[in-house]
Order: sequence, then C-alpha cells, then structure tokens
Amino acid sequence: MTEIFDEDLFLKGLEQRKGTLGADYVENNLAKADDFTRPFQEAMTAWCWGFGWGDDVIEPKTRSMMNLAMIGALGKMHEWEIHCRGALNNGVTKEEIRAIIHVVGIYCGVPQSLECFRVARKVLEEAGQL
Repeated sequence: MTEIFDEDLFLKGLEQRKGTLGADYVENNLAKADDFTRPFQEAMTAWCWGFGWGDDVIEPKTRSMMNLAMIGALGKMHEWEIHCRGALNNGVTKEEIRAIIHVVGIYCGVPQSLECFRVARKVLEEAGQL
C-alpha cells in the first residue's frame, strides 16, 4: 500500500467494502489492480469505505439506500448494479429498491428510472427475489 494512506483506515474500509459488496468481488478487484490502478483502489477503499462508510452514524442499510438514489441519479448503471447487490447484502428489500427507483424517476426522469428498473430486475432475479 502507498504511504499516503492510513493503514487502519484502509483496513476498516476493506472490512466494510467486503461486507457490502462481497469478499469475492472485492478481492478480485484488488487482485486485478496493477501499478496503474492500485493507488486508486487503495485510496477508494480507505476514503470511501473507511472514512465514508466507517462510522456508526448511519447504518449500512441506509447508506446503501442513499447510494442507490445518488448513483441512480448520476446514471452510472454499472456501479448501480454493484451497489444494488450490496444493498441486498445490507438488508434493503425489493420493495425499498422499488421505492428508491420511484424517487429517481421523480427527480431525474422516467428514462433514468427505467434504466434502474432494468438493472434491479436483473439483480433481483439473480438473487432469487423475482
């Protein structure tokens, strides 16, 4: 790991990241990291997951719901799919995912909510929830 980051924050982030996205997914991403991408993987793990997700102020389920709304608003559907799976891991229900997508539609437009519904259907089917 580069010297820029706090090892404790990285390790806290790594634990949270694995807990939400799944250990296999995270370990695969870290294993694929090379000299070009590793600094970003380390920074993102420490900052986003260690700092952003590392406190107890907001529970992981609520953070996942917030992420689905924000990432859906941004239209970053690859990341939305990953976080939709993570949201299920954190206890978000299909009914809550549907409600989040409704809000995305209200504030970001029907086409964006349709994209979210397409991806959510795929994730929910894979999880045996549809």
